[in-house]
Amino acid sequence: MGNGLSEQPSFLSSFPNFQPLHIAILGLDSAGKTTVLYRLQFNEFVNTVPTKGFNAEKVKVSLGGHGTVTFHFWDVGGQEKLRPLWKSFTRCRDGIIFVVDSVDAERLEEAKTELHKIAKTADNQGVPLLVVANKQDLRNSLGLAELEKLLALKELGPSAPWHLQPACAIIGDGLREGVEKLYEMILKQRKTLRQQKRKR
Repeated sequence: MGNGLSEQPSFLSSFPNFQPLHIAILGLDSAGKTTVLYRLQFNEFVNTVPTKGFNAEKVKVSLGGHGTVTFHFWDVGGQEKLRPLWKSFTRCRDGIIFVVDSVDAERLEEAKTELHKIAKTADNQGVPLLVVANKQDLRNSLGLAELEKLLALKELGPSAPWHLQPACAIIGDGLREGVEKLYEMILKQRKTLRQQKRKR
């Protein structure tokens, strides 16, 4: 699910992948952000405690046909008092991962508000956004179509390329596929910016 960026671009092999891509991992507290980070880093479940500030890790991720790509992930605490800090972590980022608890229907409106606030910040215009629908393994989790609607992803507009990825961070299902989509969106965005510069 996404807004037209899911096709496999033919230009992917023409970009160097040795420079780390800076990615902010955001979302409400208890959504599973740190579990996502350490599942990507160690490929195993790491028991976590609520993040009081942030975790920063450089992680090499093997992405199918793209080889190994190095990401610098910044996992920022999601408690309400920490959310004003998100702005400084999204500045100059290549992409944003926003983790949503698919089971916690009561807090989806809150998640939507924070997601739109981040996506519509002037500094984040055009920054690709991967929305991770976490905890999809649980029986009472909401489906993707419902999450897309409740998070009003289509209202983000053309300046916020996004992809909604079903996932289970504990066992890792869907995470690499999601990161691969994010990588493709980042490359597509860079190509667009280069073309715009040439036209000026």
